[in-house]
This record gives sequence, C-alpha cells and structure tokens, in this order.
Amino acid sequence: MEQDWSGAANELSKITITANPNNEPVTIHGSSEDLWCIGVGTDAAVFQSIHAPGYAFKIYAEGRRSKIETEAYVYQQLGDSAYFPTCYAFTDKYLVLSFEEGTTLYDCILQGIHIPEQIVQDVEDARDYVRQKSLNPRDIHLKNILWQNGRAKIIDVSEYVLPGNDFRWEHLKKAYYEYYHLIDGRSVPSWLLETVRKWYNHWTASTSTFDEFMKNILKLTHFKKN
Repeated sequence: MEQDWSGAANELSKITITANPNNEPVTIHGSSEDLWCIGVGTDAAVFQSIHAPGYAFKIYAEGRRSKIETEAYVYQQLGDSAYFPTCYAFTDKYLVLSFEEGTTLYDCILQGIHIPEQIVQDVEDARDYVRQKSLNPRDIHLKNILWQNGRAKIIDVSEYVLPGNDFRWEHLKKAYYEYYHLIDGRSVPSWLLETVRKWYNHWTASTSTFDEFMKNILKLTHFKKN
C-alpha cells in the first residue's frame, strides 16, 4: 500500500485501552479529533485515522498486549487471502491492518440486512484455508465476520494459535439454518442481541443442549420455530 501510516502514530499514542471482566468490551481512554473508533472487542479496539484511512489500527488493552505478536504471526502464516485483512506492521501497542469496508453480521441483524447463505459458505471455506496453514480457526462470531459486497471477510484471527474447538461457529451456523428465517429482514433490538451474547458467554454445553439454549432465547420473543 502506497499510503504511509506513520503519520497516525502520534494520534494513536493519545489512546489507551483497558480490559474489563466477564468478557465485556474494553474501555477506551483518551481521544483525538483525527481518529474514530470503528470496532470494540474484549481485548482491543480498532481505529481509523484521517491521516491514513486505508488502514485499521487495532490497539490492544494493557495486559493483553502479549497477543499482538501472536496475531501478527497468524496473519503472516495466512498470507494473502481474500478471506482476511492484511497485516502491514505491528508495534508494542497495536497492529496495522488493511481497513475493510463492510457491515458486521451483528450489525446486519440489528439493521435487518439479509445475510445470504454465501456468507456461511465463505466462512466454511475460510476455516478450511486456515487449517491448511496449520492453524486453528476459533472465535468466529457475529462481530468478527463482515458482510462485504455479498461475501464474508473475517476480521479477528487472534485465537488461531490456541488448541481446541470453542464451537462458536458451529452454533452460529446451526442457528442460521434453523432459526435465522424467523428474523430475516427484520431489525432485532440491541437489548435482545446483547442478552443472547451475555447468555451465550455464560452458557456451557454441560448444563443444556444448544437447542435448549435457543428455546430459552425464543421465550424472550414472539417468534416461534416452525
């Protein structure tokens, strides 16, 4: 990329991030008129700069910065792929990534934007690609998948070095095929999505099945599964 991102470094130094307990989103401290936040997660927040709009700067929370080199390594292993952003550089505080246009699936549901089946297939193909690179596709959820011109882009790869299957994608895919028709094209209120997120983070398969979990969610709505 021809554009130089170093002009944003001074403004980025004005921002600090702190993590919160219970898997809640991070808190942002400081501000700059030249930066705007485009995403918030449980380990980091992502910013775009007026000085380098072609880049996304993922600033990690203090105490979570050991993940920076790990995530940079994952991007290096993934190489050039249509399924993932590009990582151009990293510092001891943030990653420099390609800025990706699009709407997260979380926001698609909030706004009633139709999510085509092609998105599901793209994520399946992306997961196969990740495994071919000897990595482990984990932590794939609504806020980590972009709807980008009708195709999927996955924007967080930080857990791909961890072992095991967290089943987040398997549950999301099952929900898509069995329950998404109930809300397709309808705007879902943020309180309901946040309730689902919090319940899911505290739900474990040892206490109930995923279908039982979804039945409890449906009790909050007027939707009925066919």
